Amino acid sequence: MENQKVWFVTGASQGLGLVLVQKLLSKGFKVAATSRRIADLQNAISTKTESFLPLQVSLTDDASVQEAIEKTVATFGKLDVIVNNAGYGLMGSIEELTDAESRANFDVNVFGTLNVIRKAMPILRQQKSGHIFNISSIGGFVGDFAGFAIYCATKFAVNGLTESLAAEIRSFGVTATVVEPGYFRTNFLTSGSIGVPANEIEEYKEVREIQKAHQDDINGNQPGDPEKAAEALIRVAGEKNPPLNLFLGQDAYDLAHAKIASITKEIEEWKAITISTGFETQNA
Repeated sequence: MENQKVWFVTGASQGLGLVLVQKLLSKGFKVAATSRRIADLQNAISTKTESFLPLQVSLTDDASVQEAIEKTVATFGKLDVIVNNAGYGLMGSIEELTDAESRANFDVNVFGTLNVIRKAMPILRQQKSGHIFNISSIGGFVGDFAGFAIYCATKFAVNGLTESLAAEIRSFGVTATVVEPGYFRTNFLTSGSIGVPANEIEEYKEVREIQKAHQDDINGNQPGDPEKAAEALIRVAGEKNPPLNLFLGQDAYDLAHAKIASITKEIEEWKAITISTGFETQNA
């Protein structure tokens, strides 16, 4: 039966991760869920059931991730669906954000995801089945957002690594999907989930305006329903041939199409230069 699958969800104490775990448990799935603080998970998910395994995990620590994967298999006997959901936003211009601030965003959003994949793949590869969801963003497909360069860079990395991952694991019967949501009404834009530069530069007025709009206007008014996003993930996990790219939200759909149209137009406009760079062929 489909609800006999074992799910492993990171970043599960809030936002989409929390909604997904709650919905999975209500449907009878077995779920291992991670957070930096296990108390946050236990407070957020008060359900007492043998189907729920809360785990305190530091995703940037190999040993911590390994232990979490091992506990999941020891508890439930297998591993079927991985959801690399943990991550946080970062606003600020490239000039403003320090190397440490930028690397910290990559550590969680990219290297945390890689750590989970490395530790889960031996199990999925051996059982010749499984599905990996990497939660990216429409900002991993469209980067035209002033003040989101580093965040978009982390999500473009997630998109790229998922495409390669899908090619690497296909022969093992394991699939991968990169999820690119638009704006969903979660706490993603609150102060605890999004970082800003320690030292702002006054001249970046457009960045400040966008930053203020996200924190004061967009936050709490996002068009996406996280309950429906969670349902979409559960549905896709049950598909025999799941998509490599899953855009969620009308806004994500529209932005993706606009990007594709823009690239198509630009490629054709500059085709002459593009194809002029090869060696000249010599006629015999």
